[in-house]
Amino acid sequence: MNADFSERRVKMVDGQIRTTDVTSAPLIEAMLSVPREAFVGAGQRDLAYIDEDIRITDGVSGGGARYLMEPSPLAKLLQLAEISDTDSVLDVGCGTGYSAALLSRIAKAVVALESDPALAEAAKSTLSALDCQNTTVVIGPLPQGHAAAAPYDVIFIGGSVEEVPAALLGQLAEDGRLVVVEGQGNSGVARLFVKAGGVVTGRRAFNAAIKPLPGFERAHAFEF
Repeated sequence: MNADFSERRVKMVDGQIRTTDVTSAPLIEAMLSVPREAFVGAGQRDLAYIDEDIRITDGVSGGGARYLMEPSPLAKLLQLAEISDTDSVLDVGCGTGYSAALLSRIAKAVVALESDPALAEAAKSTLSALDCQNTTVVIGPLPQGHAAAAPYDVIFIGGSVEEVPAALLGQLAEDGRLVVVEGQGNSGVARLFVKAGGVVTGRRAFNAAIKPLPGFERAHAFEF
């Protein structure tokens, strides 16, 4: 079965990743080596390499369902951040830890932030089993980031949002990058935010339809 999953990883990279202009050698190597099937439930492992989002929890306390992001947009977002082996990364909404495992292969250090205690525990267990020693899982509200370990060279937000909170932008280091998808469904757009001279600016990168990350809804002002 392990050999079968290895073959599926190769097919995923060849059929879903390379075909969408992902060319980063360290990222491709990470996606070939990290066992995606380890980050879903036992009954979902046969679905681990499909080109769709995979639900990993129905959510608690009205927090909304959570998903393992489809491989292609995940890879494109990580490539957009231009992560190097000297970077510290904040992985916002790490879920069961797949994105953190990929990041651990290409960055110097990873803080994997998760608001759901059950998901955080699953991530911690799996990342430990895979010997991701440069990754730390922390529990807390996702929109607030994790100021204790800031600033970060890269911040990755693992789901679509209506807007990026100022708290997260404020945790970027100088020359830091934040990658995110703003908007839901077919209106989703991947954006790259960069901090230069103490000022954060953003640009549109590509269209992307991914599942929303609960907690990032825009606050609607009262209108007369």
